[in-house]
Amino acid sequence: MKKSRILGLAAGFLTLIILLSSAFTVDETEQVIVFQFGKSKRIIKDAGLYFKLPFIQEVKSFDKRILEWDGDPNEVPTQDKRYIWVDTFARWRIVEPLKFYQSVTNEQNAHSRLDDIIESATRNFISENLLIEVVRNSNRELETTIEEQESFGLETLETDVTQIVKGREQITKLILNKAAEIMPQYGIELLDIKIKRINYREDVRRKVYERMISERKRIAQKYRSEGGGRKAQIDGEREKEFQIITSGAYRTAQEIKGRADAEATKIYAEAYNKDPDFYAFLQTLESYRTTMNTNTTLILSTNSEFLKYLKNIR
Repeated sequence: MKKSRILGLAAGFLTLIILLSSAFTVDETEQVIVFQFGKSKRIIKDAGLYFKLPFIQEVKSFDKRILEWDGDPNEVPTQDKRYIWVDTFARWRIVEPLKFYQSVTNEQNAHSRLDDIIESATRNFISENLLIEVVRNSNRELETTIEEQESFGLETLETDVTQIVKGREQITKLILNKAAEIMPQYGIELLDIKIKRINYREDVRRKVYERMISERKRIAQKYRSEGGGRKAQIDGEREKEFQIITSGAYRTAQEIKGRADAEATKIYAEAYNKDPDFYAFLQTLESYRTTMNTNTTLILSTNSEFLKYLKNIR
C-alpha cells in the first residue's frame, strides 16, 4: 500500500510537470513560433492558451507591436558640398516572425541591420540633393534672393527668382521607399522614417548665421526704405488735402464777410438817406467821444467844421 501510494504521487507529480511544460500562453502583444528539433512547426499570432509537446517543442516569442528605431547623428555632405549632421528615426514591426528569426534572430540584430540600411539610404539621398532641399519642409514655391541662391547652392541668376525644390518631406519619402524595399527579406515592415534634426557643421554654421544676419539686415533696410517712401507720399497727400480744405474754408469765410459787409453798408446807407442831418450829427458826436477826453488839447480855427454843432448851443 505504501509503495503504490508513492508511485501514485510520483505519477501525479510527473503528470503535473508535463502539463505545465506543455501549456503556454500568447499575449496580445506577442506572436510566437513553435520549434521542434530546430524546425518551425507552428506560427501563432492570436492571443490565448496553447499546448505543445513537452521537452520536444520549444516556443520563441516576438513582439508584434510597432517598434522604434533611433539612429545616431551622421555627418553627410549635400550635393553642393555642405556638410551637415543628420539625425533620423523610424518605426517598424515584425510581420513574418519565422523569416525574422532566420535572418536576424532578435531585435538587437534587427536594429543593427536597420542602422546599415536606413543610414545608407539617408546618406545617398541627402548627398544627391542641395542643402536647401534638405532643410526646407515642403516643395512650395520659394522666392530666393541672390544672396540666398549663393548660400543654398542654387544656380545664381542676376535677379531674384522663384524656384521649386523637393523639400525634406519628399526626400524622407524617397528614403522610406528605398529602405522599405529591402526590409521584407528580414520579415520586417518599415512603416515610417523621419528626419529628427538637421544641423550644420560648426564652421559652416557660423558662416550661415553671418549670412542670415546680413540678409535680414538687407531686407529690413529695404522695408524701411519702402516705408519712408510711403510715409513721404502720405504726408504729401495730407498736406495737399489740408491746403485744399483751408483754401476752401478761407474762400467761404471771405464770401460770408463780403455779404455781411455789403448788408451792413446797405443798412447804413438806408439809415443815412432817411435823415442825413441827424446821421451827420450822430457821427460827429461819435467822433467827439473817440477823439477827445480830459487829457486832449485841440487847437482849432473858429471856422473849423469840427465844432460846428457847438457854435449855436445858445
